[in-house]
Amino acid sequence: MAGTSLRPTAARAVWSRDFALFFAARAVARLGDTMLPVALAAGLLQHGYGAGAVGLAMAATAAAFAGLVVFGGVLADRFSTRKLMIGADLVRLGTQALAAALFFSGHVVLWQICAIGFANGVAGAVFQPGVASTVPRLASDVQGANGAIRVAESAAQLAGPAVAGLLVGFASPGGVFAAHATTYAVSALCLLLLRLPPPAPGSRAVSGRGSKAFRADLVQGWREFLARRWLWSVIAVWCVYMIAVWGPTVPLVATEVVGEHGPRAYGLVNSALGAGTVVGGLLALRLRPVRMLRAGAIALVGFAAFPASVGAGLGVPAMAAGAAVAGAGMSFWGVMWATSVQTQVPPDVLNRIHAYDVAGSLAMMPVGQALAGPAAAALGADRVLLVAGVTSFAVCAALLLIPAVRGLVRVDAAAAGSSGTAAAAAEPSRAQKC
Repeated sequence: MAGTSLRPTAARAVWSRDFALFFAARAVARLGDTMLPVALAAGLLQHGYGAGAVGLAMAATAAAFAGLVVFGGVLADRFSTRKLMIGADLVRLGTQALAAALFFSGHVVLWQICAIGFANGVAGAVFQPGVASTVPRLASDVQGANGAIRVAESAAQLAGPAVAGLLVGFASPGGVFAAHATTYAVSALCLLLLRLPPPAPGSRAVSGRGSKAFRADLVQGWREFLARRWLWSVIAVWCVYMIAVWGPTVPLVATEVVGEHGPRAYGLVNSALGAGTVVGGLLALRLRPVRMLRAGAIALVGFAAFPASVGAGLGVPAMAAGAAVAGAGMSFWGVMWATSVQTQVPPDVLNRIHAYDVAGSLAMMPVGQALAGPAAAALGADRVLLVAGVTSFAVCAALLLIPAVRGLVRVDAAAAGSSGTAAAAAEPSRAQKC
């Protein structure tokens, strides 16, 4: 890949006791999160509720998370991120244990499950922003750390539904909720044992207390977000991506593949997507592009193969191959993006910027999912998926056409260039002294 640095950056410190603990916390929690949809679907359907109830329970979590994650970013910049994450894990340990008790007892009421989901979403909104600043504090090779975490989360995403299916079959949906609660206990324990280094230079102490100071921090985070054109440009393009590509792809691929080839074929395609994300994470561990977002946008072109192969009515092997390519491209982009944000943004506003990033990235996904059905009814699901494939190309082209995005130079490469320039400028003065 053009512009890729193959210097021995891979030898930088990634693995340490503390990063291993954080890595384990993220991997185990992700395993539990991917088990949850199976538990909700099996449990609510078993107690007489329909697919709409399952969607409502999931929406309660998503709405709370998307609506409050920006405020979580302010909290993470003002208080100890480690303590906030431990607290969030303990809250979710309690809520999922309560859900397990409800399903074991057979007393399942939809509003209670939705309330538990909402509480989980609030806890997630408090937890997630702190992830952004924790990775750079634990590993000097931020890209390597993000790649390792992406590989682990992708592997967990592959294993989670299968584990949940086994637990539902041999135990009950309540057993899945109990296992999910256990994953949060493990995550909280890992974070409790973790020794987080002091904040990086440039971090600030709390500037004030009360609602006025909180609002000021919120506004400052927004201004810092708008001050970085590469940042808000990507989020703006990503909103289009969520509406026209990712939003319709997920539900329509499911209905098309299951309807034409059966649930086993859909499972195979989904597994191929997960395997591709693992490959993308491994590539991100190896390749060191100087212009990370440009390389990530080029890799993201591969996602078009997923909706296009299904929309074109190709066979199951071709769809699985398209899904694998899509997963690899999406995963590689994800590592490049996360690393860019974590290394380009000052430490004192990083958690707030990450929160705006997460909120902006997720805001349009429900819109795309909601429009998928009407669009499929009007045009046909196959045509909507083909349009999604074409739009995926257009989105990548848009990213590459924005100078601030394609020209963003990784921090270590820019620092090396500055050092080289300074050394060259100093050379004549050394010669004169000689």
